[in-house]
Amino acid sequence: MSLLTGVSAAYHSDGSRYYRASVTFNGKHISLGGYPTQEEGHQAYLEASSLLHGLPQTTDAFASCTALSFSKFITLLNYRNNGVYIKTPIYLFPSYFLYYLEPDLALKFDKDDLFFYSTHTIQQKGGYLFVCHYGSQYGILSRYGIRNYAVEGRDYVFMNGDNHDYRYQNIKVLNHFMGVCSESKAGRTIYTATIHINGNYMIGRYETEEDAAIAYNKAADILTKKGCKKQFIKNYISSLTADEYHKKYEEIPISDKLYTVINLSSPT
Repeated sequence: MSLLTGVSAAYHSDGSRYYRASVTFNGKHISLGGYPTQEEGHQAYLEASSLLHGLPQTTDAFASCTALSFSKFITLLNYRNNGVYIKTPIYLFPSYFLYYLEPDLALKFDKDDLFFYSTHTIQQKGGYLFVCHYGSQYGILSRYGIRNYAVEGRDYVFMNGDNHDYRYQNIKVLNHFMGVCSESKAGRTIYTATIHINGNYMIGRYETEEDAAIAYNKAADILTKKGCKKQFIKNYISSLTADEYHKKYEEIPISDKLYTVINLSSPT
C-alpha cells in the first residue's frame, strides 16, 4: 500500500500498526512522532513543512496546527530561525532562552542552563516544576539552592516580580534552611527558628542562619526522642565540619517552651 508523503508504517509490540511522521530540513531528518492514522501523520508533515520552508513565523502560528504537537512546533521554529536543533521545546535568544510548557506559558533561563534543559524535560504537577534525572525527581528550584519546602516570598523572591523568570540574577534566596526565617532589627539581621507541631512554635532567635538551622535540628531531635511521630526534614549545613556542627549543636540554646508542645517537662 502506498503511503502518504512524510509517513511510514510502524508496529507496536502487540502487532498493531501506527504511522510515524517525519520531515527533512537542511539535510536533517526529523521525527515528528507517531500517529494512529496516516492521514494525521501526513497532516503533521504538512504543518512541519510549512513551518520550516514557508515564511518566517512566530509561536502564534501554532493556533493553525491540528496534528503537530506544540513541543515539536517550538523545536522546529527554533531550528528554522536560529539554526540549532534542540529536542526540548526551547527557543533561543541572544542572552537567554525560553522553555515552553504551554503555548501561553514559557520559563526564562540563562544561557548557562541550555545544556541541562536541552537534555531534560521539565514536567509540572500541581504547580511543582521538576525534571527526572537518573531515576529521581528534582525540583528546578534546587539548582538555585532552594529546597522543595521553600515558600515564595518568604524563603526566596523573584526580583522583578515575574515568577516565570528563572535567570540567576532574578532569584534571591532569603532563607536556605528548614524552619529558619530572617528579619531585620535595629539595622542588623536576626534569624528566627520555628518548628511546626499543630501550629508554629518558636525555638529561638540567633545571630547566624547556620545557628538557627542547627537549633531547628536540635528541636526536632528532642521532640522525636520524646515521642513525637512527625517526620522532620533536617537541615544539612555544608559550611561546617562534623566537629564544628556537634560543638554548636551542644552549645546552642532552645526555648524551654518547646517542651510544652507535646506535654513534655522542661529539662532539669
